[in-house]
Amino acid sequence: MNTPTHTDERLTALEIKTSFQEEALEHLNAVVVRQQQDIARLQLALAELKHLQGQDAGQADALRSLRDELPPHY
Repeated sequence: MNTPTHTDERLTALEIKTSFQEEALEHLNAVVVRQQQDIARLQLALAELKHLQGQDAGQADALRSLRDELPPHY
């Protein structure tokens, strides 16, 4: 049935699989951390763009003249 050699081989195979799984898990964890950092950076950039867009809209309204706007029939 199960000889000590067979049991040792199975145990070694399980240890190898566990080692590869731990390595893959560490790699995936690093990817998730990097993606979270990218998301945070993109959210900050988006907030800055929204802020700049709000400032530009305010400046455009202040500089806009009714002379610059054509009536609808032109």
